[in-house]
Amino acid sequence: MEMASLRDLFVEELRDLYSAENQLLKALPKMAKGANSKQLKNGFTKHLKQTEGHVARLEKIFDSLGVSPKGKKCKAMEGLIAEGDETLSEDAEPEVLDAALIAAAQRVEHYEIAGYGCVRTYAKLLGDKKAATLLQQTLKEEGDTDKQLTKLAEKINVDAETEPAKPARKKARRAKKRPILDKVKEAVGL
Repeated sequence: MEMASLRDLFVEELRDLYSAENQLLKALPKMAKGANSKQLKNGFTKHLKQTEGHVARLEKIFDSLGVSPKGKKCKAMEGLIAEGDETLSEDAEPEVLDAALIAAAQRVEHYEIAGYGCVRTYAKLLGDKKAATLLQQTLKEEGDTDKQLTKLAEKINVDAETEPAKPARKKARRAKKRPILDKVKEAVGL
């Protein structure tokens, strides 16, 4: 798409956020499932519901602009989610995994905060008060989520740092992975 005006940039950035939010809709359930802390699980589940609202607000804006939300893939969110998936596959103590998931989630929130701040400003400059109001609502929710993650991190990070390694738990995790390792060794002839 040629970007000859601020409106063109506004639409492109909205499409990027629309793609990002839709990717996040698929990632949040995995993050909730992988979290160990009940508060963190609940936080991811709550943010999933908020994200559904973010998508609905973006769709309202696209409708008012008379343009399609489709046509752009947010590569930044794709990368952030890939990093989150990598985190979920790590062999980590539960408290450490939760601390890592919070860090991954905050990177996502900071990306979204930056994006929504920009498009909200564009909407204001373009005189689109309705879009600016909707985008400000989402921006506030993203900021609130980031603050809640920080509050959770204050406890979970301390737990991750002070929690002594539990040999029985480590042994159980290794035993759980051993059948998979044995199958892989068998498949490659070791």
